[in-house]
Amino acid sequence: MGGHAVMDTFTPLIWLAVAFPLAGFLANGALSLSRPEAKGLVSLVGPGTLLASFAVSLGVFFELAATHPKAPVVVPLWSWLPVGQLQVNFAFQVDQLSAVMLLIVTGVGSLIHIFSVGYMREDPGYARYFAYLNLFIVFMLVLVLGSSFPVMFIGWEGVGLC
Repeated sequence: MGGHAVMDTFTPLIWLAVAFPLAGFLANGALSLSRPEAKGLVSLVGPGTLLASFAVSLGVFFELAATHPKAPVVVPLWSWLPVGQLQVNFAFQVDQLSAVMLLIVTGVGSLIHIFSVGYMREDPGYARYFAYLNLFIVFMLVLVLGSSFPVMFIGWEGVGLC
């Protein structure tokens, strides 16, 4: 019973690992259009959303390490492509490999964001840079967590777009 209670803590919230950088993309994108000089706020939003995503990733990783699920955990988000009898859900799949990749993407992404605060400080497209960097992380997470080939393809194409 203890394992199942733990499994209900972080894994259903896996969507937050993607939602935080998506919110960072939207916020920094809006700032790049309305207030490109707001580098202080951009410096908080960009890395902050990645650190929050990394915290969720740590929770998922340790939850999987504690419970050792026999099969991957699929977290459906919405029905995406209903075609006759075929039903493709937009869902994330969490297993040991995806949990490790989740840590790598959010951990290294956080470090890159933190490094970029100083390195890109004088760049005129500072807010836009962080918006695109957050969007890249979003698509990388969709690629790593996608539970079906169409979802993974969206992540793959998004990474290429960024």
